[in-house]
Amino acid sequence: MSPAVAGVLFVASLVAALALVHRPFGDHLYRTVTSARHARVERWLYRAVGVNPDGEQSWGVYARSVLAFSAVSVLFLYAFQRVQQHLWLSLGFEPVAPDQAWNTAVSFVTNTNWQSYSGESTMGHLVQMAGLAVQNFASAAVGIAVAVALVRGFARSRTDQLGNFWVDLVRICVRVLLPVAVLAALLLIAGGVVQNLSAGTDVTTLTGAGQTITGGPVAGQEAIKELGTNGGGFSNANSAHPFENPTGWTNWIEVFLILLIPFSLPRMFGRMVGDKRQGLAITAVMAILAIGSVAAINALQLAHGGTVPTAAGAATEGTETRFGVSQSATFAAVTTLTSTGAVNSFHDSYTSLGGMVTMLDMMLGEVAPGGVGSGLYGMLILAVVTVFVAGLMVGRTPEYLGKKIGAREIKFASLYLLVTPALVLVGTAVAMGSATARASMANPGAHGLSEVLYAFTSAANNNGSAFAGLGANTTFFNTALGLCMVLGRFLPIVLVLGLAGSLARQTPVAATSGTLRTYQPLFIGMVVAVTLIVVALTYLPALALGPLAEGVR
Repeated sequence: MSPAVAGVLFVASLVAALALVHRPFGDHLYRTVTSARHARVERWLYRAVGVNPDGEQSWGVYARSVLAFSAVSVLFLYAFQRVQQHLWLSLGFEPVAPDQAWNTAVSFVTNTNWQSYSGESTMGHLVQMAGLAVQNFASAAVGIAVAVALVRGFARSRTDQLGNFWVDLVRICVRVLLPVAVLAALLLIAGGVVQNLSAGTDVTTLTGAGQTITGGPVAGQEAIKELGTNGGGFSNANSAHPFENPTGWTNWIEVFLILLIPFSLPRMFGRMVGDKRQGLAITAVMAILAIGSVAAINALQLAHGGTVPTAAGAATEGTETRFGVSQSATFAAVTTLTSTGAVNSFHDSYTSLGGMVTMLDMMLGEVAPGGVGSGLYGMLILAVVTVFVAGLMVGRTPEYLGKKIGAREIKFASLYLLVTPALVLVGTAVAMGSATARASMANPGAHGLSEVLYAFTSAANNNGSAFAGLGANTTFFNTALGLCMVLGRFLPIVLVLGLAGSLARQTPVAATSGTLRTYQPLFIGMVVAVTLIVVALTYLPALALGPLAEGVR
């Protein structure tokens, strides 16, 4: 079977599986966030933190709850890393350096999971389990909770209440993330993923040298790493490591887990606003952009231009032979279209244009389908901008789902779209102008710029993958990228919640013959076009100096 045919079958089977679970899993998400009943274990948790589960919050209180929970999480995870040498299962590792501990704490709390360290030689098992893996659950739940709050803003009227953050957080963890992650972990263990508390096994290599192979609770972390679109690997090689991803079918399972929640959330959205067609329209936009990216990266990696790739039959450099070029290219597209950041191949070794597509995926705002929660609220922001543009074109007050999009709403949406590009472009410019930062670049010229641009794009969009030719474990990059992660995560969240509060206070507007039908193909095409145009106008100059310059020379 040719690589192209195998790649098509891999993608087609994923599409079929996602279509099969879209409705039941989306309905489960809907029931989770709208149920009036609290499970017993949930009530225990509410009592432990002193929360009234039947009380609701305005957007300001909801935002402060998100920020407070995240701030405490950063402080806890930072301290956990700094004292790990005193902890059980520390494996004799030293405390993590202050700048790297800051970077890692921020990275996992913001759902970025950028890693400037090798996990198997830096973090003890307890830090991995009780620190990093716990934040994989918590940060994913925060993203979904914020998306739910925005949908409530569309669904409710004449109120300033958006639900209760603590209830949303607990329910999402208990009813969605934990059960699915447990099942996924068992499936991965059956596929050969390691799950133990071993300090390591001494082996003799083929050359006769000695080596210690670190074990650990890998399967448990791998499951939530993918399900929560986190991406932080137990080991430095991430999902290219045979302990994390042993076979082709575990590779398929991991890609499916990454896409499961993001592609099901639009179904929840449609049910919450009372029009399932709206959810299908958002799903269609996500699918169009996702299929375009998967096809582009596969084509560019299988085109195998150049003498060596032509002889090999494809651009195989940096590709894990267990998966091949097509499965690696699809994995790269999926993880950069979402906020996952996991890798099963070396993005830095992709063709210049193939690597550019992975950057573009993140620059789109990771909305196709995006991270858990963040993809949905990012896409809804783009839908708001689209109806505003459409309203300007026909001279009509823009409306979306019965809510007028006025000056206040479009300010929230516009600021949301400006935050990430500002962080990416300013951060890249500062790094390229700093002699200290340039000293970390393994490659000069256009590819060196691409590595730095990729790093800030990944951090600001809370992705976490990298062009690994950049030596990012320095005080400058640990600090600068950490700041980008914080601002790139929480400024947009505050703006989203502000928009939700503004929408919830409105009185619904009745649809008329002149109302834009936001579930029809015309609107779907407009959202796709707005998404691509916003990215093109914002990032094209930077891309022209980096991957485009490298690709056309």
